[in-house]
Amino acid sequence: MRRRRKDCMKKGNPVLQMPELLSPAGDRECLEAAIRYGADAVYLGGTQFGMRAASANFDADGLKAACTYAHERGTRVYLTCNTLPTNEEAEQLPEFLRMAQEAGVDALIVADVGILMLARRVVPALPVHISTQAGVVNYLTATELFRLGASRVVLARELSLDTIRVIRDKAPPELELEAFVHGAMCMSFSGRCLISSYLTRRDANRGECAQPCRWNYRLVEEKRPGQYFPIFEDERGSYLLNAKDLCMIEHIDKLAQAGITSFKIEGRAKSAYYTAVITNAYRGAIDAYRRDPERFEPPPWTLEEVNRVSHREYSTGFYFDRPDQRDRDGGYIREWEIVAVVDGWEGGSLVVTERNRFSRGARGDRVGIMVPHSRPVLFEIGTILDPECGEVESACHPMRRYLLPYDTPLPAGSILRRQAAETI
Repeated sequence: MRRRRKDCMKKGNPVLQMPELLSPAGDRECLEAAIRYGADAVYLGGTQFGMRAASANFDADGLKAACTYAHERGTRVYLTCNTLPTNEEAEQLPEFLRMAQEAGVDALIVADVGILMLARRVVPALPVHISTQAGVVNYLTATELFRLGASRVVLARELSLDTIRVIRDKAPPELELEAFVHGAMCMSFSGRCLISSYLTRRDANRGECAQPCRWNYRLVEEKRPGQYFPIFEDERGSYLLNAKDLCMIEHIDKLAQAGITSFKIEGRAKSAYYTAVITNAYRGAIDAYRRDPERFEPPPWTLEEVNRVSHREYSTGFYFDRPDQRDRDGGYIREWEIVAVVDGWEGGSLVVTERNRFSRGARGDRVGIMVPHSRPVLFEIGTILDPECGEVESACHPMRRYLLPYDTPLPAGSILRRQAAETI
């Protein structure tokens, strides 16, 4: 049975609706992680017409299996079809759309008006969401897209909360609004970027972006060769390159009250660990908002969790003002690493699959377990049992199973992790 969003409370006459938590699923492992850790819906790509070439994506059989897995667990599946197709590619679209419908996806995500209208003819019963690639920045465009058959628009990333409130107020109430709440932010207009194509011949609008906006740059003046100046932000203005990551977990209440229907986490090219951690954190924050919308405070552990994945310094994007681009070092922060995934519990021991080497007693209280829908728990590795060799000092064979004595059963998919060595 597919889960539906629930109305949680009445504030005056309007009904306050809980937002959907929408997580990325670049491959089957990420899909399972997103669902296990609390996503209401996932978005993923097929082998064509999706904007993440680096993702494993899903062929027809994989997509059908993914939809079955998700629907059995009450989770919706949205399929990306958000590239801008060539004339030659347009010929393949009807077959792709029928395949998507047969697989059981819950909606298509499109950026091109031609694809929207084709979908309305070929698969008229399948809901269509308008991608952020379409650059929806006002209620007029949102309304016309709704009249053309769109059930949702993914808002441009450059909008403030005040602008979103106006769109919500003036667009049809049946039209759903989706917005990014976490992850990398393209320094372009809603993902339409030419820098990668120009510098590397890798087309961002084909899912091949080299992310040159995140490279480190220096300026040189024509008549002063060899004198390089760093690009930075000061009181006079900011530069557009080398953007921070978006993080809105402390502002769940403001996003919901602005009328955003779906909270979208960026990251179809990210790892299953990233998907699990960020989904779990936002699930915890949204659930806290559900319990007490009037006095919302994100649980402290959720604020800690968003820092336990590889990320750049965080900002609130355009929601409150122009983004602040000042960064400590212009690079990624990687302070935590996964060491094993829990497969089950047998006779007083966790059955885990190693991902990175770990040792008995290593790092003490810096080792912990992330449990779906729960605050992470501290864990110190004691005995390590190799089913073939008996007790060992270290687990040093990636993807091999080991037994770790543990009093309490933990669900499959729980993650054992530690603080990275270079940060200790």
